[in-house]
Amino acid sequence: MRVVLTGAGGMLGSSIVRSWARQRPGDELVPFTRERVDLCDAAATAAALAEERPDAVIHAAARVAGIADKLAGPDRFLAENLRIDDAVISGAVAADVPELLYVSSGAIYPADAEQPIREDAALTGSLEPANESYALAKIVGGRRCAYLSAQHGYAYRVAIPSNLYGPGDDFSAGRAHLVPAAIAKAHAAVVDGSSSIEVWGDGTARREFTYAGDLADWLVTQIGGLAGWPAALNLGAGADHTVREYYELAAEVTGFTGDLVFDSTKPSGVARRLLDSSAAAALGWTAPTPLPAGYAESYAQYLASERKASR
Repeated sequence: MRVVLTGAGGMLGSSIVRSWARQRPGDELVPFTRERVDLCDAAATAAALAEERPDAVIHAAARVAGIADKLAGPDRFLAENLRIDDAVISGAVAADVPELLYVSSGAIYPADAEQPIREDAALTGSLEPANESYALAKIVGGRRCAYLSAQHGYAYRVAIPSNLYGPGDDFSAGRAHLVPAAIAKAHAAVVDGSSSIEVWGDGTARREFTYAGDLADWLVTQIGGLAGWPAALNLGAGADHTVREYYELAAEVTGFTGDLVFDSTKPSGVARRLLDSSAAAALGWTAPTPLPAGYAESYAQYLASERKASR
């Protein structure tokens, strides 16, 4: 089997590359990185897919960032993700690729969705404002997959992960999500000798984070059998924690012993987002990596990248 992977240089994409080598050495994975093709260029993307003639596409590429970056430039997240998704999905159709896995986001669900959130909650209410532009693009991409599957018989399916973290994450200021931001802030405070860390919000918002390696390991086993999936499938770790708890764990793993200072004037997103992943569990999905172990791996990778950057 020959499979194209977009976003191969990202956190989930790089995890899929490693997992594929372990689990499916007899099948060929073709990584699409920025160096291989600009996914915002529809013609170039279509040509690359036509050249590779894959049996399936794993579409994990997207423009992503933390709340601050999305609030500062929402149009970029809407426009760029729409361009990327149109190029990849249309290119797959033009190349008559029968199977495509579209990696979406839990941000597609309404801000006031009943918890834990089921797949049928999509399009039933207003989106959380800070993530609205990104969520709108992912909704469009997911619906296109459903339409194309219904119209042409393709197995184009949508994976809806919870927030992800792990090695390969983006720890840069402004772009980092909650877990890498907490780790980077705690590490910097230790290095600088700071006595406190600022945290956006009051620390009570609850989030679900899944170790990217766990998701990659399971998704790799599913390629070639996506026709057996429903149109969309939630994939979360099954438990959520407060923002305060995520920062406390970052403090523990980095050795930070100072105070957490919460700024309730800053946005913290929806009060809670926990996915109902029971449909995926029925297909064999599990997330075995405990949060402390995942944090330790993430921090080790962060330290390695910092050492490399300082050389």
